[in-house]
Amino acid sequence: MIREAMLWKALEGGRVVCALCAHRCAIAPPDFGVCGVRQNLEGTLFTLVYGDVVAAAVDPIEKKPLYHFLPGTKSFSIATIGCNFKCGFCQNWQISQASKKDGKPGTFELMPEDVVREALARGCRSISYTYTEPTIFFEYAFDTARLARDKGLLNVFVTNGYMTAEALETVRPYLDAANVDLKAFKDETYKRTCKARLAPVLDTIRLMKASGIWVEVTTLVVPGLNDGEDELASIARFIASVDANIPWHVSRFHPDYRYDEAAATPVATLAKALEIGKREGLCYVYVGNVGGFDEDTHCPKCGMALVGREGFRVGKNALRDSSCPSCGAGIAGVF
Repeated sequence: MIREAMLWKALEGGRVVCALCAHRCAIAPPDFGVCGVRQNLEGTLFTLVYGDVVAAAVDPIEKKPLYHFLPGTKSFSIATIGCNFKCGFCQNWQISQASKKDGKPGTFELMPEDVVREALARGCRSISYTYTEPTIFFEYAFDTARLARDKGLLNVFVTNGYMTAEALETVRPYLDAANVDLKAFKDETYKRTCKARLAPVLDTIRLMKASGIWVEVTTLVVPGLNDGEDELASIARFIASVDANIPWHVSRFHPDYRYDEAAATPVATLAKALEIGKREGLCYVYVGNVGGFDEDTHCPKCGMALVGREGFRVGKNALRDSSCPSCGAGIAGVF
């Protein structure tokens, strides 16, 4: 469905500038923005993916991954095509790198009221805007999030963090949690691999935290790209500087899409990242996309296992009023 976009302004000569993400694309008619789903038609910016869903599913919230936000609950998850990054190692490239310029894969209409109805009918506690990049289907996510809040559902962005401060401020009253991908800690890596920049992502993490949104961070550890000890330490140190209670998920890479320069991440590298995160002062570090690691949430004070996990399944939750029953320490999160 085509709708006029939010967060744009007109320029001379029929051009427009989009203020939704940090690319701030200046677009002449009839061109598209970097995302491939926002188009300038005769001097007006339109979104072409409103209610035009490419994926919808009920997921455990742990799959986002969010480990400190309503653990053990279900989240109704939706996506449209498109992304404002061009990552060669994208794990969902079939839908994220699709564009309205090039046609579209199989999609179906699911309007905001339909999403909320489905989420409630399936016993979900939240709606997640995920799989691709929610910033690029902002209007659809925004309208859905407002309806969801009215019905007692919470809202989650799984995002690359490349939104503008204006976009975040607009959605902030309805956004409860986010998992932000922090893909590297070198600007040249972002420029080369994602066709983006590092600084706006760091700004988003800081601003989300300052705005009261629950934040968790994920880093896909790619051999030869971002797996050096200094870089992993820099990522962990940055997260700790924002808040040591922000959970850091370090995930295993496997070769996919256009990035075939490396094999799957060695387990030893993930173990190193786990150790680095703890050494840099993070209270909660988790390893994903591979078995053999402790996935439980432990009390950072006494070490008691509080939330027990096997994969995406929560087997126990010993928290009492968001606190450790053993020593009384508060555990950061939304429980």
